Amino acid sequence: MTRQNSWFNRYVNSLPERGWFKFLSRYVVVPYWIWKDPKPKLPGGPRPSPQPSENVQRMMNLIMPLKDPSPAGRARATLAVAQNVEEVFAGLDNVGTVHFARFLLIDDKICMISVYDGDFSNYIRDFITTIGSVFNDVISLVEGAEHLIPTEHNVEEFIDWVQEHDLFQAPDFATDLFGLQDAAKGLPPNKPPHKLESLPREFVLQLHANRNISLGGGYRAYPGVSAAQVRQKFGQGW
Repeated sequence: MTRQNSWFNRYVNSLPERGWFKFLSRYVVVPYWIWKDPKPKLPGGPRPSPQPSENVQRMMNLIMPLKDPSPAGRARATLAVAQNVEEVFAGLDNVGTVHFARFLLIDDKICMISVYDGDFSNYIRDFITTIGSVFNDVISLVEGAEHLIPTEHNVEEFIDWVQEHDLFQAPDFATDLFGLQDAAKGLPPNKPPHKLESLPREFVLQLHANRNISLGGGYRAYPGVSAAQVRQKFGQGW
């Protein structure tokens, strides 16, 4: 009996590597799951937390699709940052939030990737104050962002738009996905109780709703201590 179970387990574990099973999964099983149990798109950015250690070195992964993904369009996006580089550097230095930020051009998207301390909304407001004009130039080249220009007159709308285009951050503990999906649907947590064996399927379905994600909330080198607190200890002020 043990030998039979062992053979059966090996067979079941080998199914994901078999061609016919991959075909059925991609074209039959997963589409059926999506139809039967669709998942809500989960919001981007870090989730609010009462824990001080989780409010430092937070991540923003702002992914903005270009209107014109051709080489010429990508060149215009590059110039929108390069032609304003002095203003960008001055603005980044004067943002009132401790942070580290950079612009990237990846395929047909221009991205702003940053790590910051504190509140997300305040961080974006700081950016509007210091380099809003640069963002106006950048998002004029981004699909579906025209209504936000000028950003300094549409601050709350811009904050919502940034969060919508920020990558969903997968929970560090995989089972927390159940609670996030329940909350997004307006359901009480874990009622009815979720089955642990359904977790892989839940991730498959969530990756259909959130095609691109950030894998976890990031590693914090100084848990519970912000750069501002380090500066204060050295007598440098906040």
